[in-house]
Amino acid sequence: MSAVISLSIFVVAFYFIATEKANKVRVVLVAAGAMAVLGLVPGARVFFSEHEGIDWNVIFLLLGMMIIVGVVKQTGVFDYLAIWAAKRSKGEPYRLMVMLMVITAIASPFLDNVTTIMLVAPVTVVVCNRLRIPAQPYLIAEVLASNIGGAATLIGDPPNIIIGSRAGLTFNDFLAHMAPVVVVIFAVFVLFTRVLFRGSFRYEPEHVAAVTALQERRAITDPRLLARCMAVLACVVAGFGLHAVLHVEPSIVAMVGAGVMLLVSRADVSEILHEVEWPTLVFFMGLFVMVAGLVHTGVISTVGAWTVAAFGDDYFLAATALLFGSSVLGAFFDNIPYVATMAPVVEGVVATTPDPRTGQALWWAFALGADFGGNGTAVAASANVVAIGIASRTGHSIGFWQFTKYGIVVTVLSTFMAWIYVWLRYFT
Repeated sequence: MSAVISLSIFVVAFYFIATEKANKVRVVLVAAGAMAVLGLVPGARVFFSEHEGIDWNVIFLLLGMMIIVGVVKQTGVFDYLAIWAAKRSKGEPYRLMVMLMVITAIASPFLDNVTTIMLVAPVTVVVCNRLRIPAQPYLIAEVLASNIGGAATLIGDPPNIIIGSRAGLTFNDFLAHMAPVVVVIFAVFVLFTRVLFRGSFRYEPEHVAAVTALQERRAITDPRLLARCMAVLACVVAGFGLHAVLHVEPSIVAMVGAGVMLLVSRADVSEILHEVEWPTLVFFMGLFVMVAGLVHTGVISTVGAWTVAAFGDDYFLAATALLFGSSVLGAFFDNIPYVATMAPVVEGVVATTPDPRTGQALWWAFALGADFGGNGTAVAASANVVAIGIASRTGHSIGFWQFTKYGIVVTVLSTFMAWIYVWLRYFT
């Protein structure tokens, strides 16, 4: 009965978020409160368990990076990059989109997709404002590219970190098994965007001419501050990359980096905190509590275990179920708590496989499905929510279905290509 109630609350909340009939922050807070009052979440553990509650590592990673971006913004570097991108693309909309997607996809495997979106999205908004074109298609394309590119490495997408830890997979393992298919899928995606966003490519010569006449170097308001900020940001990125060596959580790296950034910049703290996307952080906390209700009442594990068990010892069908099942479920539940919940289920199935190669194939199918499922809806991955928050704050609001109608198509395409890859590489 508790599972039915928790699932009902989640479905009703998701309906209001999807239809935008109510503010999404209010919806998740009411739904989270209802689950807590009815005893569907694990009591006080909802504040202390990343598997059955709020994942504070995600919250503080976002907070730290929002502060860092807020300080860097004061240097004028975003205006510089915006003018540079507009001039390099000559204002041609599709070429500009490809440039921004390539930058995003290259950075995401090494910075993680959430951090990349926080850095690239403000640049995108500025360049679109300069060219007087809507920013929404470019932001959506970047998020989709980020979720695809982030799947390539251990640190590129938060679910990969969880899978790597549970399965004992290294950074090099992810490069060898995930990067090849990610490169192919991204290349196809870049070509596909020409069709997918065909109605959004507006070219206005007068605005392009005005932008190309600008001197990008003049946009840098404080070169010394920029140099200090870039040094701190480089250390933060190095900290992310050395996560497995230093055994320091990315959230700690981001928060320390934010503190150092405030010190070296001597910025007005209250002004920088005003740049933080507080509604986005609150939305994430409420969403984590909602998912905790599904985890605690056994909804997610039951669905996952039933799906995998239905295929017995046919491991290709099991891999297929994991890939497509994770893609579908990952599109409706934030893929971080989803992967944390399903990882023990997958580990149990892997333990029954006849050889290590087959077992690894199941892990890669699981990772590909969860990562690409993150493109499925507007709330499926952290990067999606962050980008939508930035868009709303800058006057380029992206609706749930405005994002999802593109995300679903890309998810189907990338998941099907990943399925072919898994079949060819591990089962033929």
